[in-house]
Amino acid sequence: MAFLELNKDKNLRRDETPFEEQIGNYWGDWGISSQCAPLKSVLLRRPGSEINEFSWEEARFREGIDPDKFREAHQRLVDLYEENGVKVYFLDEQREDRPNAVYCRDLMFMTPEGAIIARPALPVRRGEEVAMAKALAALNIPIVKTITGTGTFEGADCLWVDRKTAILARSSRTNEAGYNQVAQVLREQGVETILTVPIPYTNAHLDGIMNFVDTDKAIVNTRQVPYDVVEYLMNRGYNIIDAPDQDEARFSLGLNIVALRPGVVIQAQGNPKTKEALEKNGVEVISLDFDEILKGWGSVHCCSATLARG
Repeated sequence: MAFLELNKDKNLRRDETPFEEQIGNYWGDWGISSQCAPLKSVLLRRPGSEINEFSWEEARFREGIDPDKFREAHQRLVDLYEENGVKVYFLDEQREDRPNAVYCRDLMFMTPEGAIIARPALPVRRGEEVAMAKALAALNIPIVKTITGTGTFEGADCLWVDRKTAILARSSRTNEAGYNQVAQVLREQGVETILTVPIPYTNAHLDGIMNFVDTDKAIVNTRQVPYDVVEYLMNRGYNIIDAPDQDEARFSLGLNIVALRPGVVIQAQGNPKTKEALEKNGVEVISLDFDEILKGWGSVHCCSATLARG
């Protein structure tokens, strides 16, 4: 009798409410399942002492930088986010021998239930992810997976189409083991379709060859994205904006953009043809002087670890 009475108390029963429904109650307003829903918060690495003196060749930059100009460019991005109501958090602790740390998008990937901690492929970046894990934990953001074993994965190699669909790359930065670990997490969270993009040898990440700019628009370098992925998006009703200039796509990273909200994006200046193509398709483009940061082969999207949208 006592046993039956005990189980009548709902407070003593196991709570199996989905984690996603309760993350806001216990952890905070975190989570992403879209690339263009209104941007709420980002995590950035404000360039520190790691950029004062370093070998740009060993760091795989395209040329040397002016540290002051580099910091000024980054601050322009911070200011732009804050002017548009985006909450900016900073990754304050980082190794002093990691000048690439400003490109912190690579160090994590946000899901609706928390963050996947990446594992950079290059020795020159390995270890940056430790600081990312500490920063996320300090913000009370759940860490749902850390890439382990022989896996390598960088956050710029995955994009959300919607809550049930993601695009995941295999590349020089994301190997099969890393791909499989990320795919498993996504499937456990209810993702039904994972579109695979093999990244060309000349490129590093997925966000350099495609991005979403509106609820029904994507800009795509169709010369480097597989037919079946483009076809899938078109069948879903997406307007595919073809990258109009290969030099802009590769060297000034014209597709490496961040949507502030549907139809409004931030893009590094110096991409006039890509900007025009976006604007002709009804997308508002906010141009940003980011030339100094582009010297490290990273742009706006690379620098922005997005934490919450919606």
